[in-house]
Amino acid sequence: MKIATWNINSVRARVERLCTWLRASQPDVLFLQELKCTDEQFPRDEVKAAGYHAETFGQKTYNGVAILSREPVRDVARGMNDGVDDDHARVIWCTVKGVRICGLYAPNGQAVGSPAYVYKLEWYARLTKLLQAKHAGHDLLLCGDFNVAPEEIDVWDPRYFADKTLFTQPERTALKALMAEAGLTDAYRLHHTEGGKFSWWDYRLLAFPKNTGLRIDHFLLSSNVAKKCTAAEIDREARKGKQPSDHAPVWVELAL
Repeated sequence: MKIATWNINSVRARVERLCTWLRASQPDVLFLQELKCTDEQFPRDEVKAAGYHAETFGQKTYNGVAILSREPVRDVARGMNDGVDDDHARVIWCTVKGVRICGLYAPNGQAVGSPAYVYKLEWYARLTKLLQAKHAGHDLLLCGDFNVAPEEIDVWDPRYFADKTLFTQPERTALKALMAEAGLTDAYRLHHTEGGKFSWWDYRLLAFPKNTGLRIDHFLLSSNVAKKCTAAEIDREARKGKQPSDHAPVWVELAL
């Protein structure tokens, strides 16, 4: 089974690119982030014509996540539902072949020390607590735009990013705590130990052709699911061309 994740950075602006990629790559399930549209505005007809069902959790202008699947997925839920008042559309859940999957769009954090940065760290703490309380010991897969590069090899220049969002120590600690507490493994690192492989590049300063990027889109797998992960890749080619998303799709193969 091929499962993919992609921060599409406005699905309506890139629906043709999305459907072209779906037809070419043929994932069984694709999780999208940054829809930047409401559920009613989502391009369901185009996605259906490409052969996919859609479950969405949209939000006007900002955020928004979705699940596109060849076959209908089970037990769909939206949000963390942890009792905290939070209107951000960032998390969507489903079950596929007994594996509980969370597709997420983590907060960016904007600037270090800003309210958005504090919210990001609090959001990670909430998700960690939720996984401990409700999903401990279960087959689990988290995927999406985590907005954190875990290690120095995941950043084109660790010194440049040391005090910038996406790579500060508190953010990295928050991600590692989530992984440790929930017993999750980075799927990409099961198959790749080299650096210089990124999933996001700034639109500015020729970042993509220069490969000055970060790896911030991840698949995190519980131990039993990790044993079934046969491949993990970043589709860098999908970042090329006119008006791309600033993210590349990332995918895994699972022997489910």
